[in-house]
Amino acid sequence: MSYQAAADRYSSMNYRRTGKSGLKLPELSLGLWHNFGTNDSMANQRAILRRAFDLGITHFDLANNYGPVPGSAEENFGIHLDKDLRPYRDELIISTKAGYDMWPGPYGEWGSRKYLLASLDQSLKRMKLDYVDIFYSHRFDPNTPLEETMGALATAVHSGRALYAGISSYDAEQTRQAKAILESKGVPLLIHQPRYSMFDRTAEKSLFDTLGAEGIGSIVFSPLAQGLLSDRYLGGVVPKGSRAARNHFLKAQNIGDEYLLHANALNEIAKQRGQTLSQLALSWVLRQPTVTSALIGVSSVKQLEQNVATLSSPKLSLEEIRAIEPHAIHGLGLN
Repeated sequence: MSYQAAADRYSSMNYRRTGKSGLKLPELSLGLWHNFGTNDSMANQRAILRRAFDLGITHFDLANNYGPVPGSAEENFGIHLDKDLRPYRDELIISTKAGYDMWPGPYGEWGSRKYLLASLDQSLKRMKLDYVDIFYSHRFDPNTPLEETMGALATAVHSGRALYAGISSYDAEQTRQAKAILESKGVPLLIHQPRYSMFDRTAEKSLFDTLGAEGIGSIVFSPLAQGLLSDRYLGGVVPKGSRAARNHFLKAQNIGDEYLLHANALNEIAKQRGQTLSQLALSWVLRQPTVTSALIGVSSVKQLEQNVATLSSPKLSLEEIRAIEPHAIHGLGLN
């Protein structure tokens, strides 16, 4: 049976303007970093994507290396587009990125013009798209002139392969320089994608101020600190199959006494608001006026629905923000 999007899909989602641009993004966007690779259930992926769009999530965030294997998330997303979402292409914001290791040899990562434009062409082919809405430089390359990296993004926009240009994990000064270079080429810097959560507050030091002053939007990734800001580890046990159990981005030794003390205190604050810890963590990142959207990664429709339910909660009060502050400790539980 063919997919028909919910008629009321725009009735409850909130949308925020991206910096000083005309583009609005949903307050929650779906990231395909995890759970959309070769080893993941296609039926589950399809169910998540369908439900996300039905709930008003119009933005789907990918990168060339998302998988595993690298490239498989884009390939799978292209399949799901063909089956379900292709008729709604003009209602979707699809983004991809290039910057991390993707193929062998000297041209398979970082920020050269050769790598970025070749990667974008490959991404478009995998997803069977004529263009992406946002193309990002996934990380700053210290060994390539920034003029070259930004020149490649400008070419992507001018050639019609991308509508907007973005950057990810650049610091404040690098962001200012990137914006100036892009503007000199007639392309605005639309958006920055930094990591941000209660346990990673680097963006508060100067990046958010820079984004506000420069009129650049932001979409934050890892708002749940790789699952540390969920109820998964509150008992001090590392569940089988969890990210900490896999010892990859998150390690079992991160679940220590200090983490448990503060995470459980935050969970109590969440309970007082009628929220889960994950929902509190999302409310907290969305309190930032320069945050356009928060990227969520989910493994089930139920988890997706729980995250979206965050948006029905009252905004955090000043008193609640003050109560959270002693427990929102930068670096807690993270490497």
